[in-house]
Amino acid sequence: MLSDGANSDSSEVMLMPVSNMIRMEKIMSVGWLGQTIASMCWILSVFAYGISTTGDWLQLLAASSWMVSNIAGIFSLK
Repeated sequence: MLSDGANSDSSEVMLMPVSNMIRMEKIMSVGWLGQTIASMCWILSVFAYGISTTGDWLQLLAASSWMVSNIAGIFSLK
């Protein structure tokens, strides 16, 4: 049996809201992580090879849009 003294710190325990738990589950999912890492690599590769043509800018725009979409998907969870 717990004594009254054992529960004295229970008011200090902060529970993570359900929405944050769902977001963390999404972030830790293989699909989300894979897409986010792929888009980050794509962005970095554009800079590694250099931006010298219109096609390079379009590649950067596409990769950045993919990254923004992945991040927005986390914040749109309810």
